[in-house]
Amino acid sequence: MRHTEFWERMEQALGSSAYARHWSEQQVMAALGGRTAAEALAEGETPKVVWRAVWETLELPASER
Repeated sequence: MRHTEFWERMEQALGSSAYARHWSEQQVMAALGGRTAAEALAEGETPKVVWRAVWETLELPASER
């Protein structure tokens, strides 16, 4: 998964681009070692791993995995 696909999925799940970015900077996730999605991406975590954590946190349907 590329970063662009990650952000597209974030927008689909959360609505506007601005809210998706804000959420990614505020929501700390245990699956990412106590980091936010934005922090994990900035520290080199793959978008696929970060998306999986977001997917679990938001309890999205399996079809969006």
